[in-house]
Amino acid sequence: MKKDRIDGEKKKSPGKALKVLARVAIVAFWLGLWQIVSMLVNNPVVLVGPYETCRALWELAREGEFYLSVGSSVLRIVSGFLLGSLLGVAFAVLSYLRGWFRAFIRPFVSAVKAVPVVSFVILILVGFGSRVLSLVISATVVFPLVYIQTLEGLDGVDARLLEVASVFGMKKSKRVRLIYLPALRRHWTAALKTAVGMSWKSGAAAEVIGQPLHSIGNEMYRSKIFLETSHILAWTVVIVLLSFCMEKLFLWLLRRLIPGRAPGNASEKKESEAGSDPVGPSGEGRHETIG
Repeated sequence: MKKDRIDGEKKKSPGKALKVLARVAIVAFWLGLWQIVSMLVNNPVVLVGPYETCRALWELAREGEFYLSVGSSVLRIVSGFLLGSLLGVAFAVLSYLRGWFRAFIRPFVSAVKAVPVVSFVILILVGFGSRVLSLVISATVVFPLVYIQTLEGLDGVDARLLEVASVFGMKKSKRVRLIYLPALRRHWTAALKTAVGMSWKSGAAAEVIGQPLHSIGNEMYRSKIFLETSHILAWTVVIVLLSFCMEKLFLWLLRRLIPGRAPGNASEKKESEAGSDPVGPSGEGRHETIG
């Protein structure tokens, strides 16, 4: 049996190597295209290539101010992401349990989704200043994404599983752990993949507008004033790397903390039959089983 397992791993290894080579080739293609376009433009104020960007990033990394700015932005944006996620989950659970709350919160969620980020930025700058700007903006962008995905996952839990759990007297904590959380894992994965990137995009844009001291956005704005395009792109690379690492970290934590999808998850079947908006009102009957 051990020999068969080793043979199976050997058979899989060429496929993994090909995937790695394919990813490297794709990255090399886009970097090469970037370099070619920068050479055609031939204007360092408009666009610089990957080499100049990496050199600028190395110069920035040798300064203490770089790590202070990165750390401050990470603290604000990650805090905003966590706050928006917690509020989204809490409001989704309340909407699942209480139909009146779902109807009550629906206009607010729709408004948060539709209102431009710049409008929130201006209002927060006027009311609270720039110190908490990126935190609040990140939370505002993340909240509706997590709310909708969580509510979809809760609505998709198979009612028959809940009935069986009720008949056998399963404790509420065990229902949450064995039925609800596995059903939510797929939806939270989808929310994370979108929300992490959106939190960094909106948070960095808010910092560029609000100009809080010791922030990535402030450094990008200063680079723009001095026409240092290489530094702007270097800070952009930093944002992309931070967003990528944060996404992988949270997805890893999600896989470690929550088991796989529960059997009988009916989200796809319910969507095809009802075709309803997850933010919209629905029945209250089976929602009482969680709380």
